[in-house]
Amino acid sequence: MENEQFEQRKDKLKQLKDSGINPFANGFKPTHLASDLISNYGELSEDELKENSEEFSLAGRVMAIRDFGKSLFFHIADRSGRIQGYIKRDVVGEDEHKAFKKFVDLGDFVGIKGNLFKTRTGELTLNVSEYKFLTKSLHPLPEKWHGLKDVEVRYRQRYLDLVSNPEIKDIFLTRSKIIKLIRGFLEERDFVEVETPILHPIAGGAAAKPFETYHNTLDMNLVLRIAPELYLKRLVVGGIERVFEIGRTFRNEGVSTQHNPEFTMMELYQAYATYEDLMEMTEELICHIAMEIKGSLKFEYGDIEIDLTRPWKRMEISESIKEELGDEILSNDKMLFDKTDSLGIDHKGIRGKVITELFETIFEEKLINPTFVYGFPLDVSPLARKNDENPELTDRFELYIFGREIANAFSELNDPVDQKERFEKQVELKNKGEEETHEMDQDYVTALEHGMPPTAGEGIGIDRLVMLFTNSPSIREVIFFPHLRP
Repeated sequence: MENEQFEQRKDKLKQLKDSGINPFANGFKPTHLASDLISNYGELSEDELKENSEEFSLAGRVMAIRDFGKSLFFHIADRSGRIQGYIKRDVVGEDEHKAFKKFVDLGDFVGIKGNLFKTRTGELTLNVSEYKFLTKSLHPLPEKWHGLKDVEVRYRQRYLDLVSNPEIKDIFLTRSKIIKLIRGFLEERDFVEVETPILHPIAGGAAAKPFETYHNTLDMNLVLRIAPELYLKRLVVGGIERVFEIGRTFRNEGVSTQHNPEFTMMELYQAYATYEDLMEMTEELICHIAMEIKGSLKFEYGDIEIDLTRPWKRMEISESIKEELGDEILSNDKMLFDKTDSLGIDHKGIRGKVITELFETIFEEKLINPTFVYGFPLDVSPLARKNDENPELTDRFELYIFGREIANAFSELNDPVDQKERFEKQVELKNKGEEETHEMDQDYVTALEHGMPPTAGEGIGIDRLVMLFTNSPSIREVIFFPHLRP
C-alpha cells in the first residue's frame, strides 16, 4: 500500500513540475505562528473577527484534510502547534481550488494567507485567500489515529516520531530547557562555559573503555573522550577558577535503558570548594530545575512519587554495609569476598571495588528519593582527594535518584606526587587485565606540578536528569538518535 502511495505521489510531483508549479518553492515568509493566532484571537467572537480585516501568513505541514466538494478544511502544524485552514473555490479561484484538491497530500508543506473566522463549532480558522506549495512529501505519514507506536521505527526514524507523536517533541523541548536552566544557574555563580577536545591522545577522567581512532596527518592513535575532566582541571591550573562544559562523551560499553555509547555530560570545577560544597549546590541546582519544569519538588516518576525536599539524605558506604550485614563483614576479607562471590559480583579482587559493588547491589535500587552516597574507597577513586580522617577513603560522593546514579563528584586530588603514584597503580591493574582503568597522563601530572588550587569537581548525566523530569523510562526516549543494532 505504501509503495502504491509513493508512486502516486511521485506522479503528482511530476505533474506539478510539468504544469510549471514548483513543488519545492522557497521564499515564502510566514508572519505568524499557529499558537500566536489561537492565543490572541481564539477567544474573540465571530463578529469581532469580522471587524478585523488583518491578513495573516502561516506555513506548516498538512496534517488533516476534509473535502466538502466546493470547499475543504485542513489542518497545518508548525513548530508551535496546529490551526485549521479553509479553502473555498469562490475565494481562491477554480484552478487553485482544483490544484489543492488534486495535488496536496497529508505530510506536504504549504504556505497560506488569509483572515480569521470561526466555524459553526467555534474553531478558529484561516479563510485562505492564497496558498503556495512549499514541499511535496513522497511518503505518507504514520496512520492518523494511532500515531507511530513501533519502538524500533520510532528510534530509527525519529523525524516521523516527532511528527506523529507531539508528546515526544515536548520531551526534547524540556531537555533543551533543562540544559538552558543549568547554564543560567552556573553563569549566575560566575562559572565560565568552555569547550575542550573530544579527540584525546590518552583516555582519562573516568574508568571506561574508549572508542579508538587514528589521525592520518599526525600519524597517531586517538580516542574519543570518556570524560572532559583532565582538560577542565588544566584550565583551573591556568586560572579559570570556575569552569564548566556541557557536551558529548563516548564510552565503548553496553546499551541499555540507562546507557548509550554517546551521552551528554555536564562537568564543572570550582576552586576553593569541597565536595560538601558541591552537595549543597547540587541540591540547589536540581531543585531549581524541578520548580521550573514541574512547579513542585514532588512529582511522579512512573507510579512512584519523587520528593526532592531538602535536605537530602546522606549515606556512608561502609556504615551502611555494616548496618545491613554486620560489623565483621568489612574487617574480614574472606567473609567480604565470599559474600560478593555469592552475589555474583565481578570485583577482580580489588577490595575497594568489592565494597562499592556490594553497596550498589544491596542499596542502589532502594535509593528512590535523592541520596548522597559518600565514603568511597581510595582504590576506586584515583582522581579524588584522600579524606583527612581516614586516608583509605576519599572525599567523594555519588548522587542517586530512583536507583540511578545522577552525579559523581569529589574534592580533587591536587598533589602531583600522589596523583602520579595512583596513575602508576592504575597501569599495574591494566597490565593485569583490568581494562577499565586510568592510564598514565604525564602531561596532566606536569600541569598539577605547576599548582592547582584546592578544587571540587562534579559530573552530572544530562540524559538521566532529563529522563527523571520527563517521566521517561528509557534513555532512548531522551536522545534524538540513540544507537541501535543494524
